[in-house]
Amino acid sequence: MIRNKNNPEAIVGGLHNTLAIGTKVKGDIILDIDFRLDGCIEGNIKCGAKIVVGPKAQVNGNIESVNAEIAGTLAGTIRASEKLIVKSTADITGDIFTKILEIEPNAKVNGSCNMSADAVKK
Repeated sequence: MIRNKNNPEAIVGGLHNTLAIGTKVKGDIILDIDFRLDGCIEGNIKCGAKIVVGPKAQVNGNIESVNAEIAGTLAGTIRASEKLIVKSTADITGDIFTKILEIEPNAKVNGSCNMSADAVKK
């Protein structure tokens, strides 16, 4: 795909943030583009796009995003306004709020789940 340098949408559409394995953050993270987490976060994450929590990642806090894919450990509430995918390696302790939920076999989820458009909104 050829991108036009003069078109800001073409440039932003390919950007994402990554927090690598071995990185630990204490505090909240707020971003508007895709985010891949492979490290550890002690705090809340508010993502205006998609968040991917890798299999070795740990989050001790709440996640709010449009779409989410959880493969690691989450201790907190997750609100995905569109779709949440819980991978087989995931371990979630907390409540889930989303429109669409996909859970793979062997995933661990301990909490309540509410699947409605109204439930996702605070």
